Amino acid sequence: MTSLVLAEAEPPVVACVGAVVQDPSGRLLLIRRGHAPHAGLWSLPGGRVEEGETLEQAVRREVLEETGLRVRPGAVVGRVRIPGDGVVYDVADLACTPDPPGQQPVAGDDATDVLFADDVSLGRLPCTPGLVETLRGWGVLAG
Repeated sequence: MTSLVLAEAEPPVVACVGAVVQDPSGRLLLIRRGHAPHAGLWSLPGGRVEEGETLEQAVRREVLEETGLRVRPGAVVGRVRIPGDGVVYDVADLACTPDPPGQQPVAGDDATDVLFADDVSLGRLPCTPGLVETLRGWGVLAG
């Protein structure tokens, strides 16, 4: 007798970027998410990589859409995989520098609010699951 084993299909993987933007004081740029996943929680600006975009192009576009800031992307500081509604988001987080410096963020697109947070205020904000721990593990945040 032969047994039939049905393998569960792997969910599609969606390429995404996140921006680790710090101002000259070391405060971290955060947006309050306006849509799922994690609507209402604070996170890094970012989103899907569109067809034909590089990671750098995608992160520049996403930061501009969500915060109005122009940034210069740097190296990938880490990657996370976030399960979503029938998909897995594969997020490459890039270090970014405001370019030019001194710009003021304004919430737009998928963000309902935006701010630069220091370590103390970051600890008080309701952030997306694992954000603070992940950034500390990557050496982006003190502590």
